[in-house]
Amino acid sequence: MTAVAIHAGPARRVKARRVLPGFGLAMGGTLLYLAIIVLLPLAALLLKSAEIGPEGFLRLLASPRVLASLQLTVSAAALATLFNAGYGLLMAWILVRYEFPGKRILDALIDLPFALPTAVAGIALTALYAQNGWYGQILEGEAGIKVAYTIIGVAIAMAFTSVPFVVRTVQPVLEDIQPDVEEAAATLGAYRGAIFRKVVFPAIFPAYLTGCALAFARSLGEFGAVIFIAGNLPFKTEIAALLIFIRLEEYDYPAAAALAVVLLAGAFCILLVTNAIQAWHMRYRMKG
Repeated sequence: MTAVAIHAGPARRVKARRVLPGFGLAMGGTLLYLAIIVLLPLAALLLKSAEIGPEGFLRLLASPRVLASLQLTVSAAALATLFNAGYGLLMAWILVRYEFPGKRILDALIDLPFALPTAVAGIALTALYAQNGWYGQILEGEAGIKVAYTIIGVAIAMAFTSVPFVVRTVQPVLEDIQPDVEEAAATLGAYRGAIFRKVVFPAIFPAYLTGCALAFARSLGEFGAVIFIAGNLPFKTEIAALLIFIRLEEYDYPAAAALAVVLLAGAFCILLVTNAIQAWHMRYRMKG
């Protein structure tokens, strides 16, 4: 009788309890944080750069020293990203597909550039690649390749700090690809190269592209790891981030802000194009 009364009574709507606060509070907190930490500093940067006006902005961009620093920064970042695109994919593949002693240590070392202060990385790389360093003695003394205080050294420093972006974005996607898929392709007669090109790479392509784009964007703004090995010679090895720092020391804040806006716009365009390619790739795969 009691059980019937319980079931026959009006249904009580039990409010689901969630671990995190409600949607309104969570969304409000995240938007407030985003506005204070990201949007307001960017707005202040744009307002400060606008003080020099359009003519001053164009005159600044046309300056030979600025053009040289931007050309060096973009070229070195492209070289570093090209290297990380190959090395990062290979490292992710090894960490996912193979078991070997010391795998956990190698996996942890990938995050070392994130944890290591960039200035420490720059000093270490300079000590290695300088003319009297371990690597520099061999490269410059025997092979005639000068690394320190050249664009090669700048690219190496950028590659060192940005390689985790490629590895850490590709690695989880590779882990989600079941070996059964590759085995099924192999039973159908596909050879290894075709399996990777037609089965594996299309699946990891969005993550791979994102990792490369993030690595390039990080390389554009790298400062601490580069200034020690670059030598900072105007028109030769002076990166854009260092030129911004020089303008700040000269109390030319609008010019520094304008240069920062240029780097910011470059990184934003890279991410925008990357997202557009990813969206196109997803639509292409869904149609296929």
